[in-house]
Amino acid sequence: MEFLKKNALGILICLVLAIPAWLLGQRFEVVGGPVFAILIGMVIALVWKDQGKAKSGVTYTSKKILQLAVVLLLGFGMNLSSVLQVGGQSLPIIVSTISTSLIVSFVLYKAMRMDANISTLIGVGSSICGGSAIAATAPVIGADDEEIAQSISVIFLFNVIAALIFPTLGGALGLSNEGFGLFAGTAVNDTSSVTAAASAWDGMHPGANTLDTAAIVKMTRTLAIIPITLVLALLRTRREGKQGGAQVNIKKIFPWFVLLFLVASIITTLLPIPAGLVSFLKSASKFFIVMAMVAIGLNTDIVKLVKTGGKPIFMGFCCWVAIACVSLLVQHLLGIW
Repeated sequence: MEFLKKNALGILICLVLAIPAWLLGQRFEVVGGPVFAILIGMVIALVWKDQGKAKSGVTYTSKKILQLAVVLLLGFGMNLSSVLQVGGQSLPIIVSTISTSLIVSFVLYKAMRMDANISTLIGVGSSICGGSAIAATAPVIGADDEEIAQSISVIFLFNVIAALIFPTLGGALGLSNEGFGLFAGTAVNDTSSVTAAASAWDGMHPGANTLDTAAIVKMTRTLAIIPITLVLALLRTRREGKQGGAQVNIKKIFPWFVLLFLVASIITTLLPIPAGLVSFLKSASKFFIVMAMVAIGLNTDIVKLVKTGGKPIFMGFCCWVAIACVSLLVQHLLGIW
């Protein structure tokens, strides 16, 4: 009862606002519900500055419900046997693109003296799986809602551009169906944008069936969340230990929800879970992400976001271009393209 008194109002507000964002995301899939949710939240935050009794529930939604969504979406949406069978072939490209994005973001972070959390989120979001990777990484590094919103906005911008131009670019470069599936799966950030790009290619090349390849390659990339979040947790523990002059408790920083995501993936792989239940869990998780993005938007100053957006956008652009070029280069070296 105490929990409900403290959080129910804020959670309910996020739930109600998530519904139109979800519907808009269904109508405009290339944009997606999470982006609409952040925008709705930020616009409302312009006039609703004092959230009062709703504040606690909004914060709970942006933190805990977001973590629950990551477990459900990534865990129950991933069959590890499929990933190992098909995704393993793309491993050299995946490792190369992830490494490239992280290196580029680190170099630019140093060169432009950017915020460390935003730089980390953009680097991880660009290299792994967009908003889901940002959602998984944010609590590990202690990022606040404005940093999350800034990073997701940057990732979204280049997701849309990639979904629109990559099918035409792939055709101009003479990519095979397999080559474009690998390109889309490794060079496009977010799952919805990967789906949009691969579907557009299939529409241009009847019978290509690149969507399945791109989706499995994308799921393989997603597994990189596990080692990256663990490393970031250890780095944060070490940094805070030095700053505080005392040993930091790793249990407080350790990303336990990432382990739950892995457990959910193993359950999905080993047990005969009905397809209807898996579909429901994936849909529920996507809606929870939309709810969490509403909460993040409500805690974000859109004016400040616009004023400070130049450097993050430039970093996102550099990561995006570098990943696309490396993906094509490694394909060429492997003889796929």
